Amino acid sequence: MQNDIALFSELCDELFKEEINQPVAKPIPTSELYNQIDLSLNPEGIMDDVFKSTLKQVIKSTPKTASKSFFNQLFGGRINKAILGDLLAVMLNNSMYTYKVAGPQVGIEKQVLKNICELAGYSKNSDGTLAPGGSMSNMMALIMARDHKNEAIRAEGLSKPMALYTSAASHYSISKNAAMTGIGRNQVRLVNTNSKGEMLAEHLEELITNDINEGLQPFFVNATAGTTVLGAFDDINAISKVCKKHKLWLHVDGAYCGGVIFSKTYKHLISGLEHSDSFSINAHKMLGTPLSCSIIVTQHKEQLHHSFSNEADYLYQTDGDDYNLGKTSVQCGRRNDALKLWTLWKSVGTNGLEKIVDKQFEMAQIARDYINSHNDYTLYSFDDSISVCFNYKGIPANELCTALYENSELMVGFGSFNNQEFIRMVTINSLLDKKDIISFFKTLEAFVSDHLLKKPTT
Repeated sequence: MQNDIALFSELCDELFKEEINQPVAKPIPTSELYNQIDLSLNPEGIMDDVFKSTLKQVIKSTPKTASKSFFNQLFGGRINKAILGDLLAVMLNNSMYTYKVAGPQVGIEKQVLKNICELAGYSKNSDGTLAPGGSMSNMMALIMARDHKNEAIRAEGLSKPMALYTSAASHYSISKNAAMTGIGRNQVRLVNTNSKGEMLAEHLEELITNDINEGLQPFFVNATAGTTVLGAFDDINAISKVCKKHKLWLHVDGAYCGGVIFSKTYKHLISGLEHSDSFSINAHKMLGTPLSCSIIVTQHKEQLHHSFSNEADYLYQTDGDDYNLGKTSVQCGRRNDALKLWTLWKSVGTNGLEKIVDKQFEMAQIARDYINSHNDYTLYSFDDSISVCFNYKGIPANELCTALYENSELMVGFGSFNNQEFIRMVTINSLLDKKDIISFFKTLEAFVSDHLLKKPTT
């Protein structure tokens, strides 16, 4: 094992070197992948030096999500103390379903959940769990809402068509989860949004009323704290009033930007969160932990247990339900995803996490200021968002983003809203500084000048 730990350290050095010298890996076309790197699995193993060489090839060609040229997804960067926790979780290799096999790691997860509930303004009867991703967190919320509306469903299945509501700008997992839970994609109502992509409570009310008149059973509303493209925050206070009127479960999908609960400056963006029934947050996004660290909490502890518990004498042999976390989890065996958030939180404190979140908004504002001060840019996003959406010199966003990627210049994606396509630069890496933001734009401008606008020679 010591030899492999030494190899791991050597490979990390290789990665760090690559992040400096080639921050955007040269992409391998899919048609060439198996030709350029030996990924085959054969009857006999290979020599250690060949094995090491292959691993270095893989590292060199893998996208560098911690580099300061990566703005492509809703995660990025590398925070040391969180990495430490994740490495410890691998070495300890505990499964989190029972106290007997996880011991104090259960206490670590419960402490994280307790503090998240407090920051959300939830009651003392709240609880939660860690799920394998934000999409699964949303599914767990949907299942709790379904069972809360009709407790017989868990045993007998659906007996009446149900309907759920989410904004037209929300995450695609809502419709996907409706299909997988028996509700049906056709029973998902897309609520209109304003120009920022924020759900319109008046249209929500109209859709619910129509469904009731049609004989359907409304049960679930999904609000979003940070929409995937523009990073918009739904008005939770206004939506919660509609939900209370019709006795619907209100879930707040904070997978992207739920981390604002840590910020005194930006917490107003989720004002009214305490009125929701459940709330999800991905620590691997705004808080910068390694993938994945997805948390869902609910004000209805008993509903969490009712929807996901199942007796298993061969498994739950010691201690009570509160410390046997498999009773409230969608999985049975699962890795310890809480430890990396706990080591980060323990080391920097809640105030340190606040600084991590605030830094992202600071970098986004620097980017918007740059765009607004240069006439060749068009800005499509707004303040209080870490999604900076823009176009440059009228060049199609998909064309520019693809060219930057294929030429190993920058990794940045594109999105669309209201039939307008644009580049989406995400400033979620809290290790970025002003010089990195300016470097992004200078790199983009130089690339366009040298490659996309250069006239062919005759």
